[in-house]
Amino acid sequence: MSIFNVGLKKIVDDSYDIEIGFGLESKLISDIQNGLVGKIKKFAVITDSIVKPLYADNILCMLKNAGYNADIFVFDAGETSKTRTTKELLEDAMLEKGYRRDCCIIAVGGGVVTDLAGFLAGTYGRGVPFINYATTLLAAADASIGGKTAVDTPLATNLIGIFNQPEKVYIDIAAWKTLPPKQIYSGLAETIKHACIASGELFNYLDNHMNEILNIDKNACEYIANENCRIKYEVVMKDERESGLREILNLGHTVGRAIETVSDYKLLHGEAVAIGLVAEVKLAHKLGYVTSEQHDDVIALLNKACLPTQIPDYIDREALVKKLYTDKKVRDGQLRFVIQKGIGDVVEFEDGVFAVKISEDTAREIIMNM
Repeated sequence: MSIFNVGLKKIVDDSYDIEIGFGLESKLISDIQNGLVGKIKKFAVITDSIVKPLYADNILCMLKNAGYNADIFVFDAGETSKTRTTKELLEDAMLEKGYRRDCCIIAVGGGVVTDLAGFLAGTYGRGVPFINYATTLLAAADASIGGKTAVDTPLATNLIGIFNQPEKVYIDIAAWKTLPPKQIYSGLAETIKHACIASGELFNYLDNHMNEILNIDKNACEYIANENCRIKYEVVMKDERESGLREILNLGHTVGRAIETVSDYKLLHGEAVAIGLVAEVKLAHKLGYVTSEQHDDVIALLNKACLPTQIPDYIDREALVKKLYTDKKVRDGQLRFVIQKGIGDVVEFEDGVFAVKISEDTAREIIMNM
C-alpha cells in the first residue's frame, strides 16, 4: 500500500475594487481596455428584462463599438427567475453562441442578476471572470461585497451556490433614478440592517436624511453607498466563508427570507427583510438586548423608509413558522437567530458565535403577534 500526497496549497488574492459614481458605463469600457480582465475579447452581458433597455443594451453597444465581441443574455426580471433552470438556459444560450473559457461575464442589474451571473461564471468552463455593474440600491447594499452567489429552490433559498469574487464592481447611483419608489424602499432595508448591526452613526444619518435619500440626493446616496460597502467589507474580510461573524449579515433574514417565499414573492426582498427586522428586534427586546426605545426607533425608521412592518394578512402564519426551518443558519434541526444588541451592535453569544438557538414556540409567539 502507498500514499501519494497531492500538494495543492496556494495563496489566492481575490481583492477587487468597488467604484461608486454616476453614469459609469464609459468607465467600465475604459477599464476593460486598460486590462481589467487581461486580453479577453469576448463578453457575455447578462441582465434581466427590465434592465436590458435601460442600461444593458447601451453597455453591449459600447463594447461592440470598442471592438469587442459581445452578446446579451436576458431572463425575466424577479426573484422567481433565480433558479437552476434559468442558469441552465443561460449556459446553453452561451454555449450555442460559442462562448468558451476565453470569455468574461458582465452582470448588469440588481441582486438577482449579480447572484445568478456570479454563480454561472464560477461554473462555466470551470470558472470565467465576471464583473458586476450594480443598478439598484439593494445590489449596492447587499450584493457588491462578499462573493456569495446562489440560486433558490422550492425547498430552500440561496443554499445552492458558491463563493465567487468579481473582478470589479461598479455601483451606478444614476441608475437609482430609474427605479420605481418601491425598489428604493426595498434597498433601504439592507442599509438599515447594516446600521442596526454595526453603526449607530449610520442609523442616525438615515433617520435625519431619509427625505434626501428617497429623492436620490447625490451626497446622501454616495454616503450610504460607501457606508454599506465599508460595513459589509469589515465583516467579510474577517469571515469570507461565513464560518461565524458573517452570520450577522443575516439579521432580519431568518424571518425575511421565509416570508418572501411564503408570500410567493409578492413582497420584494427588502420588504420581506424589513418585516424580518421587526420580528428580530422584537425578539431582541424579549431577550433583553434591546430597550423599548430602541425597539420603537428601529420600527419608526423602517416606517420612515416606507417599508412594511407587519406581516400581511394573506400570509399563513403556521406555514411561515415551518418555512423558518429552511434557513441556512439552522443546525441539527434547531432554529438559530442573529440578535442585535442595542443599535449598532450584535450579540456574540460565545467566542465567534453570533447566532443563538430559539425555540419554535418563541418564534411562533413573535410571528403570531405581528
